[in-house]
Amino acid sequence: MTVTRTDWASLRNRRMTEPGVAEAYEATRIAYELGKATRELREERAWTQTQLAEAAGMSQPAVARFEAGGTVPTIPILERLARALDVELVVRFNQSDSAASA
Repeated sequence: MTVTRTDWASLRNRRMTEPGVAEAYEATRIAYELGKATRELREERAWTQTQLAEAAGMSQPAVARFEAGGTVPTIPILERLARALDVELVVRFNQSDSAASA
């Protein structure tokens, strides 16, 4: 059976209404975005994952998992990566679209 784009969208929408799925999806999205940003900063410096790992006091596999979005980092890990990459870690809360319209 071939799954069409419409079928996939329909399945995704149904699954997103199940308990806990939306929260897990959001955590995965955040992990992916943090990993992507870290990889971009590392590549701007022409560093290998091993070099970043050494500078941050981590293992290369841990950096690889993080960059792939495979782990949700703790604030201390983000701080270590920020120091190693010589950038400022900024954590903030922004008004969501749904809260702004309420």
